[in-house]
Parts: sequence; C-alpha cells; structure tokens
Amino acid sequence: MKLRKITFGVISMLMLITACNSDDDTTTTFVERDRQEVYDENITEIEEYLTTHTYNYSDYDFANPYTLANDNFEIIFDTISATNGNLDAIALIDRPELSSKIVTENDIDHTLYFLNIREGLGNVVHPLDAVGVTYEGILLDGTVFDGADVVNSPFDLTSAGTSFGVITGFREALIEFKTRDGYSENGDGTTTNHNFGIGAAFIPSGIAYFSSSTTTIPSYYPLIFKFGVLTRINTDYDGDGIPSYLEDLDADGAGDDEDTDGDSFSNFVDSDDDNDGVSTIDEIIENVYVIDTNNGDVEPVYADNEYETTRSQISGVITIKTITLMDSDNNGIADYLEDTISINYDN
Repeated sequence: MKLRKITFGVISMLMLITACNSDDDTTTTFVERDRQEVYDENITEIEEYLTTHTYNYSDYDFANPYTLANDNFEIIFDTISATNGNLDAIALIDRPELSSKIVTENDIDHTLYFLNIREGLGNVVHPLDAVGVTYEGILLDGTVFDGADVVNSPFDLTSAGTSFGVITGFREALIEFKTRDGYSENGDGTTTNHNFGIGAAFIPSGIAYFSSSTTTIPSYYPLIFKFGVLTRINTDYDGDGIPSYLEDLDADGAGDDEDTDGDSFSNFVDSDDDNDGVSTIDEIIENVYVIDTNNGDVEPVYADNEYETTRSQISGVITIKTITLMDSDNNGIADYLEDTISINYDN
C-alpha cells in the first residue's frame, strides 16, 4: 500500500543519488528542494484543483446522512467545464463540506484540506490507533496510484518500533472522522458497512512523500485520498497492557511528548513508565468478561479507571478484555506512573 511511509530502496536512492563518470571520476549529490518553496507551489496547485473541480454531491442525501443509500456513496471528482456539461456545479472550494486544518512538519505549516461528507457514528480515531479503511489514492490529473480495502488488515497510523505508520497528511485527515457503528452480511460473502466516516484529503507533498517518488507518484507532488473509515483497533506498541492512546496523557494526539520517568522513551514505547523496577503490565489489573447474549447476559458497567482493550463475538458470545489502572494511594495518579508505588498486582 503506497499510503504507508515509503521504506523500500527508492528512499535511499533519492536521499543520496550519486553518478560517477569513469573518465573524470566526478560525483553528483542529490539535494532536496527547499520545503517552503515546494509547499508554496503545492498549495497553489491544490487550491487550483479545488477551484476547478467538483464532485457528485447531488448523489448524496445530506438531509439524511446516515442511511443505507449513503453507506454505498462513492466520491467522484470531475473538472468543471462546458465539455462535461457541469458549468453550474459548485466547485470543491465553495462546498460547505470542505474543511481545513494546519499540520506542522519540518517547521512548515501545511494547510490540509479535507472533504468531510460524513463524520461517522462509530468510534473516535486516535493518531496512535490502528485503523481499517477503504481508500483510493489519485494524482491531481486523475491518475489512480493506489487503492485497497484494509478493514480486515488494519494499519498503524503512527510510526513506532517495527511499524512504519502512514504519511502524516493521511493520518491527520483520518482522525477527523469516526468509524462505522455496525455492518450487515449480504449473504454472498460480502458485507455492508453502516454509518462510517466518508471523506477525502488533499495533501501537500511535505506531509506526504516530499522528494521520494515511485513509478506512479512524482517527487514533490500533492496527493488526493478518498476514503471510508471503518474500524479502529487499539495498539500497544510497548506490550505493557495499556492501549497506546491512553498513554497520550495530555490527549494532544502526539504521544511522543509523554516521558514520565525521563528516560528518553515515550510512555507508549516504554514498558516501565515510572522506572520503578516493576513492569507497567504488572502494575495494572487485567480483566476478562464473557457475555452470552443467547442467555440474556448484559454487558458489564466499567469502573471509572477501567478501560476496554479488546472485544470479540462468536455465535452470540462476547469476550471483552479490560484493564484497571490501579491508584493504591488515591492521589489521582495511577500506580504505573508513580515510582514511589511499586506494587506488583501480578503476584
């Protein structure tokens, strides 16, 4: 999937390209273009696209967004022109569904435009989550360079450990939407997802692939992604039992600015967050609930310091795993974040 951060050989080739001439033994070194200059070009290209293109908004029922018909809606972009017979169409730049946000990377403030057709009724997506989506990537000239349905094989949004994450612009668009709130079987091996987020993002290269390129994506080129946000999965990058999103203590979406014990490892990649010698996973309590809906079982009511980590359902039997963040001295700080509390609840 090309939306993942590029990690194959093309990176090294692009970051340092050398051409040696056997006659004069000269070497040419690849030098990246100025990022601000590239961004200025990209945002002009993107806004030109938004001004000259529209989409099939008349096929979408805005009065009743959460309907089966809208579950099957697909975004189709088109140039506004006499040839296309749509001179009276509203340009993307003037559609009320178009929003924007500032995404700062490499000291450049990038305007990320995104089309929020439907937010979704399911779960909020956190930058440290994994998500299942349907998506299609296209260039400004309409060339499709990638597309997939990864609902059954979610990808991580953030780079950590062996996870490469996805390009920044795509992640920052996805977190503006919510997941599906259910699905139905169609009887032919396929499913229909319900009430999920539907949108598109227009991404400057500085928060995409910048100088890197593939056979279909040129260097320094802005991208468009159309997508449906279907599922979110908790990640646990450090295997400490606590979902990564809960280790974003200030809830700013960054994750890498929390380092409770000051050991240079962010909490979401630190298996002993307070460095007290007791692993974080041993300073929390893990719980399992099995609910048989066939017998009329009801779901548990969680304590304020209890959080669901996983859920599965087979033949009406729901298995839920949760964690309880213990606070033995009742000071409002969980034990796993206090180096003065070293209780091993696993003993």
